[in-house]
Amino acid sequence: MQTDFTSETRIGLNALREQLRKPRSQLKGRQASDEAQAEVQALIGAKPTEGHRRDLLIEHLHVLNDHFRGLFERHIVALAAEMRLPVVEVFEVASFYYHFEILKDDEAAPRITVRVCDSLSCSLAGSANLLSQLQSDLLDLKVVPVPCLGRCEQAPAVQVGQQAVAFATAQAVAQRVAQNQIAPNPLPEAIRLEAYRQSGGYQLAVQVAAGLKDQESVIQCLETSGLRGLGGAGFPAGRKWRIVRNQPGPRLMAVNIDEGEPGTFKDRTCLEADPHRFLEGVLIAASVVGCETVYIYLRDEYHEARVLLTEELKALQANPPCVLPRIELRRGAGAYICGEESAMIESIEGKRGEPRMRPPYIAEVGLFGRPTLEHNFETLYWVRELIEQGADSFASQGRHGRQGLRRFSVSGRVQQPGVKLAPAGITLRELVDEYCGGMAEGHTLYAYLPGGASGGIMPARLADVPLDFDTLQPHGCFIGSAAVMVLSQHDSAREAALNVMRFFAHESCGQCTPCRVGTDKAAQLMTAEVWDAETLQDLAQVMGDASICGLGQAAPNPIRCVLDYFPHEVGAA
Repeated sequence: MQTDFTSETRIGLNALREQLRKPRSQLKGRQASDEAQAEVQALIGAKPTEGHRRDLLIEHLHVLNDHFRGLFERHIVALAAEMRLPVVEVFEVASFYYHFEILKDDEAAPRITVRVCDSLSCSLAGSANLLSQLQSDLLDLKVVPVPCLGRCEQAPAVQVGQQAVAFATAQAVAQRVAQNQIAPNPLPEAIRLEAYRQSGGYQLAVQVAAGLKDQESVIQCLETSGLRGLGGAGFPAGRKWRIVRNQPGPRLMAVNIDEGEPGTFKDRTCLEADPHRFLEGVLIAASVVGCETVYIYLRDEYHEARVLLTEELKALQANPPCVLPRIELRRGAGAYICGEESAMIESIEGKRGEPRMRPPYIAEVGLFGRPTLEHNFETLYWVRELIEQGADSFASQGRHGRQGLRRFSVSGRVQQPGVKLAPAGITLRELVDEYCGGMAEGHTLYAYLPGGASGGIMPARLADVPLDFDTLQPHGCFIGSAAVMVLSQHDSAREAALNVMRFFAHESCGQCTPCRVGTDKAAQLMTAEVWDAETLQDLAQVMGDASICGLGQAAPNPIRCVLDYFPHEVGAA
């Protein structure tokens, strides 16, 4: 049946269609007040002609959070309106990250937030007692336990606002609170741009950019040296460059300095000492692979390093040695999961840091859907030295049949914790005796974690196993980012395992059930005087097999190690 509309009806329908096609003048839901919108605009700047970039949402949230000491609901609504985003989307992103303090409009923002690290190395140094004392002493402040602050060699570590307190005591924290607004921590005594260039810095980057250094020879050097990704996964660096280089442009680059693995602090240490060695590695990689834009993702806990890197990037861009790619420094917001490469990419895009399903791999479909070269800080830190000295020089290092050098982050019961540059394949016993001044006074080796929270726990009788990629897997462990935490006869392997499992439960992004539920349930079961070994083993199997990313897949390692190597501690047969 055909309906015969009158001309007036048709005119009315056409007008309705045109009205529906027009964008709304405002988004549905709660509307932003003029006052809140003015406050947001004053902080994030006027809206560009093309609108605010969606990927800068987290950066804008940081600006508001820093200024108001929290994210008030009225500002979340105003920011959503300013960016033309649904309020719920902005709220979902803000609520994902622990460093954003979401507040109701009638709440008072905390004057200062004091964060006390409760991860393993700080726990061994008495952070639990320090936390209790600070909560009693600083009644007018917000004092909270937090996961690893990346200062394990300075345990116990505390952060007052954004200012770090190393080897913290209640008195030192109180003093830092008193000085917080008027006397920020001094910047690290790093090698600055002028000094770096005077010592030959950026000459190699200029040669590569000008074609005076063959790009293929650079990749071959990385392949011959055996340099692998040093963030944990250990993928061969040269092969990664070659894969991304063969993808269609435009290509992008993402640098991961979100070292949230408990026990890891090598990237911060190197960045605070020699930022331009890292930046030259970035320029060489971008030039060889053909990356138009570089995004550097730095964890939020590294405030002093961020200020330093910001200053040195500005200096480099003001006086570039060669044509630079566009470089953007992005700030994490307190989420360990963003150390996983695809979760980091989601965060750079201004989203919740949830890992992606793979394939496709980010070398093919990464940032903004483009082929992306993702690297850890330390891998790029090695590039200049490897190319200048040659692959053979690097590969000739090593012990016990292994090749190369590694930076180990060593903490726990040793005389001299810190970052130790040592031959790949060195054993734990050699590392402690030759590089750490031996065990701390009154302590003898009982156990150690060779790869941070996720790398498992090994007993002292396995202290002569070479520390490198592929050498620890037969023992149920792996080296990961080479974060070595040393335990003594005064410590408990089961308590160490419980500490790291609680860390995993806290840091799970919640996207997949095996990890979200499994880590929490495992932590509960591990508090029992006698462990239910059968249930824990079953739980470990499910987490390892069914979790989306490495967090849930590696979380069971401490459970299995305690059951295998320390059954006397948990009453297991």
